[in-house]
Amino acid sequence: MKRDGMLDLNDALQHPGRVIAVDISTEMPGEEDINLTEPVEGFLEAVSTGNQLMVKGEFKTRCTLQCARCGGPLEQDLKFEISEDFSVAGVPSMYAQDDFARIVSEEDFPLFEENNLIVEALIHQGLLINLPQAPLCAYGWDGDCPEARNIPKQRSEQAHPLESLSELLDPEESP
Repeated sequence: MKRDGMLDLNDALQHPGRVIAVDISTEMPGEEDINLTEPVEGFLEAVSTGNQLMVKGEFKTRCTLQCARCGGPLEQDLKFEISEDFSVAGVPSMYAQDDFARIVSEEDFPLFEENNLIVEALIHQGLLINLPQAPLCAYGWDGDCPEARNIPKQRSEQAHPLESLSELLDPEESP
């Protein structure tokens, strides 16, 4: 069951081998790090082995990034997969009357509330990990980008600081 951005995984945790599969479509309303131009769409599947909860999924969206060369806006399709394993403590209720299985939270940023997955937190993590490190506009690094013409040259493209010393040599003496 999915409610308010949460996916209840208790059924899978208490019955190892049972698969929970859901289709996901979210606008990611709290997303501040990434400028999404389309909703994130895909699916999640979760299954418990008894001591591990395995969650996998595939997603796609479209977002606006910043070109690494010129800083101009760049719309790009983004497809990514999520494959996570989470530790499970306790004995599934189908095997014991006095205990139940529960997720062991080992994340710096919580992905679970009890046995409920915070879907948008997991998708946010997947988005950030799968963003291109240096997205480039159609002109790439070497093309004649109109935006890049207005950017001062980087220090690496400037003359080497010791190169000015060569001007002190007499032209006849230089090797």
